[in-house]
Amino acid sequence: MNTAELKRFCTAVRRDIINMTANAGSGHPGGSLSAVELMSAIFCTKMRINPKNPQDPGRDRFVLSKGHAAPCYYGVLAELGYFDKSAFESFRQLHGMLQGHPDMKKIPGVDASTGSLGQGVSIAAGMALAAKHQGQDVKVYTILGDGECQEGQVWEAFMAASHYKLDNLTVVVDNNGLQIDGSNDEVMSLGDLAAKLRAFGFQTVEVADGNDLEQVLAALDAPAAAGQPRAILAHTCKGKGVSYMENQVGWHGKAPNEEQRQQALQELEG
Repeated sequence: MNTAELKRFCTAVRRDIINMTANAGSGHPGGSLSAVELMSAIFCTKMRINPKNPQDPGRDRFVLSKGHAAPCYYGVLAELGYFDKSAFESFRQLHGMLQGHPDMKKIPGVDASTGSLGQGVSIAAGMALAAKHQGQDVKVYTILGDGECQEGQVWEAFMAASHYKLDNLTVVVDNNGLQIDGSNDEVMSLGDLAAKLRAFGFQTVEVADGNDLEQVLAALDAPAAAGQPRAILAHTCKGKGVSYMENQVGWHGKAPNEEQRQQALQELEG
């Protein structure tokens, strides 16, 4: 995909997020919308994958550590052809394929079931380490929320990734500054997160606008350092693309009603 095509892809994913959450009357649109460019760029430009063969053992892997952003994940997978968009009707429905958090046993293209915050990056590090042991040329990508970085398990995983020299692991932090109870600084300040990532042994690239595709692509294309895991700290906007959701903590876990859905879709079409 060229950049123009990728921008159209991102808009389609944003529409999917709005429609899924509005239809279900529940979900997490804010943090899903902030992650669109990050996840779309990873899947569309970096990962070696085949939607027609989602279990290919040689594929690259992706772990959505911030599992509540599943609507973004489902939108990306559907737009790539892993499953039909009719599956969106089952989002957050009892016995449906697309639950509120990703389920690897039900959904083609999902490499790890996630939802308990802090655990996904450990899974990703384990995948990267296993690939190293098996001599496989497999790259692993994971997206964390910044609020999730308040979890101690995250930092244990970072230490392990550095210790085992997992240069096949890329950790992307969706740094939108907000979590369910308020701003990160109010709940538990993360301080200088970029400095902390570097101190934990990560080759760290900071992206001023993580919703700007050109900046995201440049960060993903930055030369890798041998023997060093990579971190991309992307400063994003919660609710990006929908005016009334942008930088509003109340849209962390609230679905739009029908009037709000129509407004959001009109803005995205514009």
